[in-house]
Amino acid sequence: MTSTHEEVGYLPPSKPVEHTPISAASGVEEVIRMLEGRWKLVILFHLFGGKLLRFSDLERAIPAISQKMLIQQLRQMEADGIVTRLVHHQVPPKVEYGLTDWGQSLCPSLDALLKWAAARPGS
Repeated sequence: MTSTHEEVGYLPPSKPVEHTPISAASGVEEVIRMLEGRWKLVILFHLFGGKLLRFSDLERAIPAISQKMLIQQLRQMEADGIVTRLVHHQVPPKVEYGLTDWGQSLCPSLDALLKWAAARPGS
């Protein structure tokens, strides 16, 4: 049986994990659920590259999103370990958002998805 990690390259060769079609599908579905949400991918792409952005920077960068929705999406992504919230204890208070190392590691996977989508027959 082929290890899924050999195909997608997310684990070092020293730590092989055997997946069945069911366990592989389950793992991918879990990740898709984490990235579900109208604005999560947009937020991710704004934060890629190690950027730290304040809430107001994200609001300006994504003008169509409401404050409530931005807060909700950031909290969900923080709870999932994708985004980190850095609080600077100063006056006035300063809070910045960035990607965790794990969140930043999504970049190559999303780039691969973009290339895959662009190669769609008939597009």
